[in-house]
Amino acid sequence: MKRRLLIPGAWVLTAVCLCSQPDFVIRSDVRLVLLDVDVKDRHGNSVSGLEKSNFRVIENGKDQPITIFAHEDLPVTVGILVDESSSMRPKRAQVLAAAETFVEASNPRDEVFVLNFNDTVTRGLPSGVPFSGDLGQLRSALARGVPRGRTSLHDAIIDGLEQLESGRRDKKALVVISDGGDTASRHTRAEMLKHVERSAATIYSIGVYDADDPDRDPRMLREIARISGGDAFFPETPEQTVPICRRIAQDIRSRYTIGYIPPAGGSPDSPRQIRVRVSSPQRGKLTARTRSTYRYDQLETSSKK
Repeated sequence: MKRRLLIPGAWVLTAVCLCSQPDFVIRSDVRLVLLDVDVKDRHGNSVSGLEKSNFRVIENGKDQPITIFAHEDLPVTVGILVDESSSMRPKRAQVLAAAETFVEASNPRDEVFVLNFNDTVTRGLPSGVPFSGDLGQLRSALARGVPRGRTSLHDAIIDGLEQLESGRRDKKALVVISDGGDTASRHTRAEMLKHVERSAATIYSIGVYDADDPDRDPRMLREIARISGGDAFFPETPEQTVPICRRIAQDIRSRYTIGYIPPAGGSPDSPRQIRVRVSSPQRGKLTARTRSTYRYDQLETSSKK
């Protein structure tokens, strides 16, 4: 039996490469935890120019030596999940404009896909096109949804996380725009959260709903963001989703990549707790946000006959 580490980043096979190449790739022949880390100052602004020595990584209460460190505008694999249930109809124009703003503000080398969801989850891109960087094609994918029915949010998140796995970029993210209430999924909330814990993705959620919306669920939107190291936003008006999506794109492009080799031992499939601390006397109070947990899984490595 071999333990497979399901973590936010790359745990692949040959050598480690950290360089300013068009296609940034990290490969390792040992288990490796890669963290996508956002650093903000006391005013909420992204902080650049920090060094490895400014960071501490703590797993289950113990400091871990940092073996990988980078701070570059790296391309990512990203999925945009758009709620197309009936309750979103009055907000749809602003939501689509916000999603387009996100694409426009992202790294041109990102590979992007769109999932529209209501009673079912539908891929926005044409058949045979899993990802795209073409703005026109992505606009068409966003507009392909039809507002109707209920909300299969759990299914959409699981489908989005699974599609991310086939992406070529080591850094992965989901942007979820929804009221947060699930009314139609086949999968339960617990099943969906387990997928989030095991995924490589950083999740950003945007809760768009009316104050009296009975299906709203801001707690769930906060939870998936917290577990994955992303962020949750709750605009007061649908128009505010546009600057929020621009901010998310900027956050993704300004994050630090920090890696470490996790300690051996522990129970298979048991969650491990992660904290990242950042300090720089010249910068004042800083806050680091990253994934809070990850899980081990056990996979067979013997060849099939």
